[in-house]
Amino acid sequence: MKIKLTNEAIRKSLEIPKPEFPKYVTQIINLANQNAQGTRPKVVGQLTDLIQEFTGRTLEEWEQWYLQRHPDSIEKAKEKILAMLDNLKASMNQIDANMVDVWAHDLVIVQTFLGLKFQEAILKKAAEIKGVEYRLSEKTDESRGIDAYLGDMPVSIKPETYKIKKTLSESINVKMIYYRKIKNGIEVDYNEIL
Repeated sequence: MKIKLTNEAIRKSLEIPKPEFPKYVTQIINLANQNAQGTRPKVVGQLTDLIQEFTGRTLEEWEQWYLQRHPDSIEKAKEKILAMLDNLKASMNQIDANMVDVWAHDLVIVQTFLGLKFQEAILKKAAEIKGVEYRLSEKTDESRGIDAYLGDMPVSIKPETYKIKKTLSESINVKMIYYRKIKNGIEVDYNEIL
């Protein structure tokens, strides 16, 4: 039998009261903390390691044990978060309908297009690296796994995960360009074409 214990249920079981915050406040503080990095290990210590070192049993014992080792950490985290909240407040005052319109357009139109059409950017960079022209493949080439040509060289562009998923029945006998999505774009592996 499997039973899910929510954080709320765990709090109740351990008789730890939950602080009350106005609506949206925790989301805003979380955002500020993410940007300020107020609770990163360099500020508050490596908590996952510290809780393993802790031999006590109660919340009060943990608090005392932790604060003996990191007496200023909560204050430092608070200061970083408060400074970021001031930055966010200043930014909030600059947001108007036009700015939201520009943001929404960029997300829905531009970012979607970039996310779906980055293949051409990969090809342009590959052509630049090789010093050749590129062209997209025709439908007949696509059925053979060829996405484009760099000069006379047929290439296929695949996500890095394709290496793992590649089945024995599928055989693409051309040079591969692999990519993986990262936080602010893509990372491309051009090694096979060099």
